Amino acid sequence: MEALTFPRYSPDDIISYLRSHVLAGAEARNLVKGDVFGNPKLEVLHMIYMRILQKVYGIRLEHFYMMPVNVDIMYPQIFEGFLPVCNLYIHMERLLPVCRINDFQIADVLNPKTKRTARFLSGILNFVNFREFRREVYLELQLNYKSAMEKHQQLETANREAAVKLEKLNTVPVEHQAEVKQLTDNIRELEQLLRQDYRRKQTALQEVISQKKSDIAESTRKLNELKVTMTTLKEEQEQLKSKIVESPEELKNYKELMKETVKKLKKSKQEVIEKYEGYRDLVEVLPSCQLEVQLYQKKMERQGANVERLASVLSEVRNLEDQLESAQIELKKGKTDEMSLKRLVTAKHEKLSTAEIRIKKKREDVEQYKHTVFEYCNRVQEKRGAVYDKVTAIHKEIQQTRFKIQQLNENAEKENMKAKEIYLNLKAGLEKRHDSLIKTAKSYAASREEKIAELKKGLLRVQTPGSSS
Repeated sequence: MEALTFPRYSPDDIISYLRSHVLAGAEARNLVKGDVFGNPKLEVLHMIYMRILQKVYGIRLEHFYMMPVNVDIMYPQIFEGFLPVCNLYIHMERLLPVCRINDFQIADVLNPKTKRTARFLSGILNFVNFREFRREVYLELQLNYKSAMEKHQQLETANREAAVKLEKLNTVPVEHQAEVKQLTDNIRELEQLLRQDYRRKQTALQEVISQKKSDIAESTRKLNELKVTMTTLKEEQEQLKSKIVESPEELKNYKELMKETVKKLKKSKQEVIEKYEGYRDLVEVLPSCQLEVQLYQKKMERQGANVERLASVLSEVRNLEDQLESAQIELKKGKTDEMSLKRLVTAKHEKLSTAEIRIKKKREDVEQYKHTVFEYCNRVQEKRGAVYDKVTAIHKEIQQTRFKIQQLNENAEKENMKAKEIYLNLKAGLEKRHDSLIKTAKSYAASREEKIAELKKGLLRVQTPGSSS
């Protein structure tokens, strides 16, 4: 199963792909086949792995030299040289199972072997190609989604504006409500009048149509009678022609009489036709008659086309009969050739059967490979969906934290404002207190001086009588 997971690339293909797609600048120019295969250089191989991890996961170079924060280490200076290799192994161990490689070890980083490195690099290149292909599709979908969302927002705004405009248009202002009511009443009255007018005209037209139909029926009846009389007269004429053998004068007179009767009949027929044409012009107003006439015309055209087709088919039949005769002659020659060809065909059928068996085996192998590839793609899609769900959850958490930070900032601003107000109130109270203390001190000092002066006066008074005695 490992051999069917991904195609194995040759060392030359791997080096050319690394130069063109993974590495850049001096790194791509200085890369040689001997640096990776044969006696591989650890620095070059580690650099290739780091560049692949930077491309796939976006890991920066300083992350490989960082100590893990969740582990307490007594002497981190000891791990400074081993840290890049350890971090590289951790990240590669996370990447390679996605590339259908499950036997990666730390020995492949410290002491790599050519066959294993070639297999690892071919699996990684296969995954990178698949990732770039699906990434283009995902970016296209993202762009389409963004454009669709923008269009949706534009349409929503346009819909809201249209709804506002419709509300404005539907709401009749108070000033024009009376005029609108009058107009609606007038429109209803006009509709009723128009309907009555239409019904009246329709009944009149139906009466005229019924009269015209009756006139047409009478004219057709007269035409039929005239046709019957014409046929009877023709029969009588034929009978008379058979009877008349002699008397040419009587024949001439009879012919003249017959000519006069024919002229009269033609005149009457012409009058009937003119009346019929007049009636037909009147009846042409009716759409049903027009439709029937058009149908008859189409039928006549179809019959003419069918006659032409029949003639062409007959000519083709004659040509085909001639071709058949020539083909029968050729068939006799072909039978002799067929016997020789059958022998060749049997031999070719045997070869084809063997080739079909081989093709079936190849198809089965290809279908198995496709099945495995589809399963892998489905798993990748499921993982992608899980990652997408995680990303959406993280985005939601970020939005929530941002909202909380905004709320905390607002609360802090409010508390600052309150503290400022309290500070100002305290300052004003202290200033008032200081003023009152100064006043009390001054008053106390004045009262003290007054008391001292009184005491001095009292002492002077006490001293004066003592001196006098």
